[in-house]
Order: sequence, then structure tokens, then C-alpha cells
Amino acid sequence: MAALRDTKPAGDFGRHGDDAVDLATRHLIQPWPVAGSAGAEARALIGEGDGIHITDGDGKRLIDGPAGMWCINVGHRREELARVMYEQAMQLSYNTPWYTMNAPSAELARRIADHAPGDLSHVFYTTGGSSAVETALRFMQFTNNVRGRREKKLILSRGGAYHGSTYLSASLNGRPRDRDWMDGADGLVVKLTAPNPFRRPTGISRETFADFLVEEFRQTVEEIGAERIGAFVGEPIQASGGVIVPPDGYLKRIREICRANDILYISDEVVTAFGRLGHVFASGEVFGLDPDMITFAKGVTSGYFPLGGVVISGRLLEELRRSNHPDAMFAHGLTYTSHPVGCAVALKNLDLLEDGILAHAREVAPYFQARLKTLEGLPLVGEVRGMGLMACVECVADRDSNNPLELDNAVGKRIDRHCHELGLLVRPLINMCVMSPPLIITREQIDTMVAILREGISRTMDDLRKEGVWDG
Repeated sequence: MAALRDTKPAGDFGRHGDDAVDLATRHLIQPWPVAGSAGAEARALIGEGDGIHITDGDGKRLIDGPAGMWCINVGHRREELARVMYEQAMQLSYNTPWYTMNAPSAELARRIADHAPGDLSHVFYTTGGSSAVETALRFMQFTNNVRGRREKKLILSRGGAYHGSTYLSASLNGRPRDRDWMDGADGLVVKLTAPNPFRRPTGISRETFADFLVEEFRQTVEEIGAERIGAFVGEPIQASGGVIVPPDGYLKRIREICRANDILYISDEVVTAFGRLGHVFASGEVFGLDPDMITFAKGVTSGYFPLGGVVISGRLLEELRRSNHPDAMFAHGLTYTSHPVGCAVALKNLDLLEDGILAHAREVAPYFQARLKTLEGLPLVGEVRGMGLMACVECVADRDSNNPLELDNAVGKRIDRHCHELGLLVRPLINMCVMSPPLIITREQIDTMVAILREGISRTMDDLRKEGVWDG
């Protein structure tokens, strides 16, 4: 099995690295490009990963602060996952899910169902998070069509939300700039206030913010009519929106309103599932929810293979089987649905999580949050928030108004550049820095990560003062 392990020195990319940069600028379209550089840019080259670290094109070793994209939960270079990937590919590399099946997908469905809350007992596999959310929404539409409720299709989402990049899932997004230049299914989506206590509406206290959100939800249902609303989609913690931790009890109260009005509650756990909050699913274990569906991706394979899915309530499937339309077809699927290699990798990844990584994540999470919280002593930092092994450092121009840096909304990128020089990769989001390291991170490594982030923010403050755009 040693042949699967790359043995060249870390960062020794040589001509291949130079070629990659040149080829990218001439042929590669990166995700989320701006028009002025689309198809003509090369981003930071990463050549290797090992544990919580990655190595860039210059040979610099960095802590992988975002864990790839919230997903490298068990760490880079896990030989166990590489072995399973190889062995499954040599046994069965692919089968069509239209009229055949494979054993790993069935076994993984059982194990996922065992961890899911309530009566979520069946799994539909996709290729990632966007397609998982898209699948859940299309299943809602299909279910209501079969039940003769063709008007019950509207979807409730929230400001600050991120649910994907496919057409319907992207229509739910509520982050700044996501929809500035992009079309969406606007007639199907109703947006509610972001559950962000730090940027709650003026005149509302933190203590009454949950009441405000719940009442807004209740009034929206009454005004639109429950007979027209098919689903509410919400992340337990709004991840890409800035790690927004909702007020206590808010999600459970929203769930109760959904149940009372026959509105499907879809918990988007693309980020929070598979260990980010210390459990396979956070909906039940952390927030006390029993949704009608849960979407997942990312951590299910720790990013080693593209895989996602939806866990669906057994009750919903029983209702379909009892309907007067037994021939109604859920005409939805993907070429790589139930991919045998992806499902085999996910099974081994789940073994690793259950065999100690979940427990470790729960053990170090309070230390991770406490150490990051010390950064609130820096004048540029307005709030540090998070839960489990995900957190956000939000920078503000002044703490009285909590305004972002109007004169420099790219402050996150500035901090990232300094941190990169110091040995840490940060995920910058406008005026925020998001941290979600691999779950295997140790206390000592957390100390190093926080020390680098502190220095990166301090250097950024010095830059802003010298440029005259901030006098904090």
C-alpha cells in the first residue's frame, strides 16, 4: 500500500507547479470568479496535505484553518481512506443507479440512518451539498404534487444563508453579493431575517431577539398561507454566512410552527454534520430537532471523494406509498448517485469518526472557542463567535455601531495574506475570518493557530493605520 503514499519532499513541485500556474491562467475557470479575471487567474497553489497541514507552491507549510472547505474532518493524508478508495475501485469502480445497486451504498444508508434523529430512516445520495439541497427541495415539490397540493411550493429561507450553487439551492442564499449578478427562482423563495444576534435589528435586545424571529416566522406563514408554503430550509449554524449561532431555543420553536402547519423542515447540515459540532448530526444531538429531512455532504467523506445526500423521514415515504398515484415518478437522479467508491470511503470515514475523532472534537472544542475568544481584546475585532470546531472572527470599524470596515471591506483578505506568511491559511469573508480546522487538531496546534491569527490581525491594524483608513 506504500505506493499510494507520495514520498517526494513537501513543496517540491518544481516545473509541475510552474506549469499548473501557467495552465490555470490560460485554461482554468475558478469557482466564484469576477468578470475582470474570469478564466485568467491562478490562485494559491496547494501541492500536499498531511494531518492538519498543507504545503503551498513555495514549499511553505500552513495550518489548514478552513479544513479545505469545512470538509477535511479526519485530516489530510489518511492512508486508511486512500486504501479503501483503491480497493473499492479495483473491485467495482461504478454501477448505474438507474437499474443496479451496490453494497457500500446500502450499508452506508443504514449507518447514517442509525445516527439520524427522529424517523429519518432513508438516504438519497448526491454528489455534494448543492445537489443535496436541490434534491430535498425537488422531493418536497414531488411529494406535494402527489398529494394534490400543487400550490404548496414556496420555500422559506433567511438572510445570511448559504445553501448551494445550483439554480434552486442558490435561490435560497441570503449572503451579501451572492445574488448581485446572478438570477434565481425568486418567485419560489421568501426571505426572513438572519438569526444573527450581533447584527440584530435596531431596538431589539439579545434577550428578545428569538421572540422577534419566531413572531416574524409566524406572521409570514399567516400572511402567505400555510397552504402555499412547502418547506423551511435552515442551517443549524449559518456557516458561510459568518458562523451565525442562533439564539437559544429559536430553531425548536420554528420546528413547532412548521409541524403545526405541515411545512417540511429541512435542516441543512452540509457543514455541521459528520463531526464539526462533535456529532454525526447536530440537529438532534445539539439542537434537539427532529427535521423532516437533513442534507449532508463535505465531512461525510472528509473531502476525499465528492458525495452528499438527503436523509428523509420514513413517514414521508410511507405517505407516498399510500397515495392514489402509485405510478408517480420522482424523476430525479444523478449519474453518480450512490457511487460505490464514495460510499466505501464514507463508511471508513465514519469508522474513524466513531473510533475517537468525534470524542476528541467534543473534548477540544471548548478550548478552541475560549482561545479564539481572547482575540476580542484587539481593537479591530468586534466579535468572536462559534460552536464546536467552527468559529468566526468579525472585524468592525467601531464597536459602538458594529459597522464593518466601510473603507476596506477586503480586510479579511489582508488578514489572510499576513497569516499565510506566518503559517496559517484563513478563510476570509469580506470583514470576517472563518476558522474550521480538521477535527484532529490538538490544544498545542490551537495555540499556534490563535497566535498566528492574533499577529495577522495586529499587522493588518498597523497597515490600516498607516494607510489612513482606520484610526482604531
